[in-house]
Amino acid sequence: MEAKKIKYVSTVYNGTEKCCQEKEAEFIPDGGEENYLLNLYPSVKYQVFEGFGGAATESAGYIYGQMSREQKTELLHEYFEADKMGYRMARIPIDSCDFSLGHYEAVEDAADKALEHFQLERVEKNIFPLLNDAQNVYGGNLEIMLTPWSPPAYMKDNADRNHGGRLKQEYKKVWADYICRYIEEYRKRGYLVKRISLQNEPHAVQTWDSCVYTAQEEKEFLRDYMWPALQEHSLGDIEIFIWDHNKERIYERACEIIDETTSHMISGLAFHWYSGDHFEALGMVHEKFPDKKLVLSETCIEYSKFAPDDFLKNAQKYAHDMIGNMNHGMCGFYDWNLVLDESGGPNHAGNFCDAPFLYDTQKKKLLRRNTADYLWHFSHFIKPGAVRIGISSYSDEIETTAFLNPDGRIVVVLLNRKTDGVKVNIRLGNRMAGIFIEPNSIVTAIVFP
Repeated sequence: MEAKKIKYVSTVYNGTEKCCQEKEAEFIPDGGEENYLLNLYPSVKYQVFEGFGGAATESAGYIYGQMSREQKTELLHEYFEADKMGYRMARIPIDSCDFSLGHYEAVEDAADKALEHFQLERVEKNIFPLLNDAQNVYGGNLEIMLTPWSPPAYMKDNADRNHGGRLKQEYKKVWADYICRYIEEYRKRGYLVKRISLQNEPHAVQTWDSCVYTAQEEKEFLRDYMWPALQEHSLGDIEIFIWDHNKERIYERACEIIDETTSHMISGLAFHWYSGDHFEALGMVHEKFPDKKLVLSETCIEYSKFAPDDFLKNAQKYAHDMIGNMNHGMCGFYDWNLVLDESGGPNHAGNFCDAPFLYDTQKKKLLRRNTADYLWHFSHFIKPGAVRIGISSYSDEIETTAFLNPDGRIVVVLLNRKTDGVKVNIRLGNRMAGIFIEPNSIVTAIVFP
């Protein structure tokens, strides 16, 4: 393609005050410039990107229910309208998680192995209203990922939803059927459940809902129970994701679970960001298992680790992680809670965190966080079906990723976490355009053919 012009949007902050500017630059013939180059190679293609989304937890749904109709409309339009953040996916817990008002289970009777008294009362009260309104704004069915944090307490060897524990052998088939029942109940109500993960954070013993699986245990549950149950329930179209935990051990987990007996069962690996970058681990998984999708299934600013009022650094952390993950194979992104209260809850374990939007329940005010603005620089511009393309950059001072959208336009996201501005010559073929990246800014550029 021959580039003609480039439009770019820059966001910078003066304290908490946002300044957003739109500019244009013309492409001129490349006269052999060697400095400050960012090269784009649209003929070098990598993964197809599926889209962006967030989590509809019970906590998010509960806070959403306290908002005025005008505030609900504002929140959902920001997230789910195509000309805003463009979310199209949702992750929803199977039974309670830490971001619930308390513990709940769809079947509470240990003797009910046939699941005759299966019920979704808490989901119907707090999650479905948020999901329904989001879909009305989106204008269709959001693609849903269901994930369990823990089997019911009576199915575990520690008889507790919290503190890890393991699934008892005699309940493995019942638990697989239980997950299938969740999918069926959602689909019965018209929701589009596309994928599941087998267990949220299977390597972590948490003070909230959690369950531990070794790689061998996860592999056996998948192969001997979950996969057969999906076939038995005519749910063979469901995508199965393994791991669903941090990146530092994702490569080992992939190698231990994926083999000739399980590969056809596994659509991909889900991962979180809480243990650091480990972008190289994603790259190794992508190289060894190129047919497996890599989706970030959860990310948030934990108040136990990061200051809630460090607005700029928290937003930059999102963009840094996003760019690194995309450049190493990520094809889908789910943020954590869509909305929380002013304290980063409610959370029955006291595990508070930030969200792109908070609702101050005392002042009755919806608060947009800097992270929402940074996420917008990706989700608004990179469309479903976009293909990541090759790039090379003159400096690591600018973190960059680039995608070719289905309409033929190239989207380039540039992050500058430095206190100095940086010059960049964006070069495509035999033409280039010069732009200036402000200090501590994020920029999205659109290259027009």
